Amino acid sequence: MTEAPPLAQLRAWYAEELRFAGPIDSEVVVRAFAAVPRERFLGPGPWLSRSDTNRGGGYRVTPDADPRHVYHDVLFALDASRRINNGAPSLWAYALDHVDLSPGERVLHLGCGTGYYSAVMAELVGAGGHVTAVERDADLARRAAEALALWPWVQAVQGDGAQFDGGAQDAIVVSAGATHPPPLWLDALRPGGRLLFPLTSERLGGYMLKVTRGEAHDRLGAGILCRAWFIPFIGARDVALDARLATQIEVGNADLVRSLRRDHHPSDDSCWLHGGGFCLSLLDWQSG
Repeated sequence: MTEAPPLAQLRAWYAEELRFAGPIDSEVVVRAFAAVPRERFLGPGPWLSRSDTNRGGGYRVTPDADPRHVYHDVLFALDASRRINNGAPSLWAYALDHVDLSPGERVLHLGCGTGYYSAVMAELVGAGGHVTAVERDADLARRAAEALALWPWVQAVQGDGAQFDGGAQDAIVVSAGATHPPPLWLDALRPGGRLLFPLTSERLGGYMLKVTRGEAHDRLGAGILCRAWFIPFIGARDVALDARLATQIEVGNADLVRSLRRDHHPSDDSCWLHGGGFCLSLLDWQSG
């Protein structure tokens, strides 16, 4: 009988697969995924997995509780009854590759679940950095605090991510779908800071959006990274904006978004999604 490879080797193979599935350009992101034991954040096995090809869109149980089963590019349930999952690794690998986290940076992770991707970000910023992982659900927040204990520079907090004020941040990463960025998120970005969040409609899903602050406070760079489906972010959804966002998704041209404007201006043909206090614009963020 062939001996099974050690988990460290399985994680390395898994991270190498994400390099191509993401795709990932950054070697440090590949190494971060190879370093974090995913099973630590999933609870005791066997586990429930889910992929786009599962018949009927349901879950499939792993054969047993061997951790080797979790090193695949599929979702695993954190709370199957509420369809809360540990998100798709290739999507998050791709997204984190574009956030460009550096050693020593401060990161706020909102809607962290049990903290798996918080741990990946902790690997990226290193012991000289800091990650605040915020989760609204009490049980998930407790599990995150336990699982993240291996990374002393991560603070796990139970709280409302739409209202949580963690001070100035180099990056804010959001793991649930919002119709808009609350002003608190934008105000917390340092010059050069990045905000990554799923901009989603209830009916059609949406996009992973990256926002980058320059020196100016009211004009920020913005761009769509990829399509995305997420559970709703409580406190960061607006019914009217949801309907308008769905209309814009059907119209298309999201790839033309270039900036997020916070200045007061009338809606015109350069506005892709014009909302109260923000506008996703087709204008370059350094123009005007």
